[in-house]
Amino acid sequence: MDRVIKKKKWNSKRIITILIAAGVIILAGASYYFTSGNAKLNVDTERITVSEVTKGTFQEFIPVNGAVLPLTTIYLDALEGGRVEEKFVEDGAFMKKGQPIMRLSNTDLALSLVTQETQVYNLLTQMQIARNAAQQNTVTKLNQMTDVDNALKEAQRVYELNKKLYDQKAIGSQEFKQSENSYNYQLQKKKLTQQILQQDSVSTKQGLEQAKQLYEGSQNALQLTRKKVGDLVVRAPVDGQLTSLDAEIGQSKRQGERLGQLDVVDGFKIRADIDEHYISRIFIGLMGEFTFANKTYKLKISKVYTQVTNSRFQVDMQFEGEVPKGIRRGQTLQIRLALSDETTAILVPKGGFYQQTGGNWIFKVNESGNAAYKVDIQLGRQNPDYYEVLQGLKPGDKVVTSSYENYTNMQELILKKP
Repeated sequence: MDRVIKKKKWNSKRIITILIAAGVIILAGASYYFTSGNAKLNVDTERITVSEVTKGTFQEFIPVNGAVLPLTTIYLDALEGGRVEEKFVEDGAFMKKGQPIMRLSNTDLALSLVTQETQVYNLLTQMQIARNAAQQNTVTKLNQMTDVDNALKEAQRVYELNKKLYDQKAIGSQEFKQSENSYNYQLQKKKLTQQILQQDSVSTKQGLEQAKQLYEGSQNALQLTRKKVGDLVVRAPVDGQLTSLDAEIGQSKRQGERLGQLDVVDGFKIRADIDEHYISRIFIGLMGEFTFANKTYKLKISKVYTQVTNSRFQVDMQFEGEVPKGIRRGQTLQIRLALSDETTAILVPKGGFYQQTGGNWIFKVNESGNAAYKVDIQLGRQNPDYYEVLQGLKPGDKVVTSSYENYTNMQELILKKP
């Protein structure tokens, strides 16, 4: 008698088919999971930096390096070219106004001085000779005038006497006419002599005035030449410290060449270098601060140099309030230059994440602290310590702020403690 044999539901062929189908489904699901952006990655917490988002005072500022300089610097240039013959002081010496620093020699100037002095002495001699000649000429003309006056008086006396005698018929008309002509002649001669004396006086005065002006002009030229020779001795124009002295015995210096500088040590200023990226935001009056000997000091921009060199420009800053004791010329200070006023903002510490995200997203840690998810954010201003958060985060949130170099394609980080 035949026996009914029950068909097995889970034979080996069916099991293999099911396993293959399941494998295909798992592969498809994994492919969709990883290609759809839901990628996860296990991350050791010791290899990342987790920071807390806070709310606090924010001020946009940039760090700049500033060098300490004297408040006033006077440059020493060679007023006249020459050879360095003698140095009276060395670099770094403290000088008094008028104190000699060095002496130059210039043979051309020395020769010019001798020539000018000779010319002045010659002009002086000529002027004295001309004055003596003018005086002698005046004396001669005055003597002539005296003779004319005397002759006129005599002619007048004879004329007046003969006129009386002629009226009395004591003398003839011929004798009277002769005395009258003589008197008129002497009268005209006196007028002519007075004219000549007056013209001679004006001419003499003009000649002496011209000679005097020529002499004074030569004298001024001589004084100028003497001053130029005197300028070969370089002197301190004010009290101060001599720095950057560039002169050695025997060295030749051209006119206008820089010899050194004199720092007036009555105060200091700071000259800072700033990246040209900020040139449109830098103006007179901006404040900065730095720390020196565990104390903070304030600075204010007093001058902006708009010339850009090697992608940087310079500003001068002066101390606001107390000046730190112990700072020295040439010392470098780390300055925090404020670009905005203090405001209240949501802050996230700066970190390497910005390099990969551009501030558009960040990994935010969940409440349990075992995972971090990618969230979109919007950042605003920044300073060396913080970014200003405009959107996407709130105070108390914890975020991963270290570099995302290996996480850019991940949507979730599984945080594992070692």
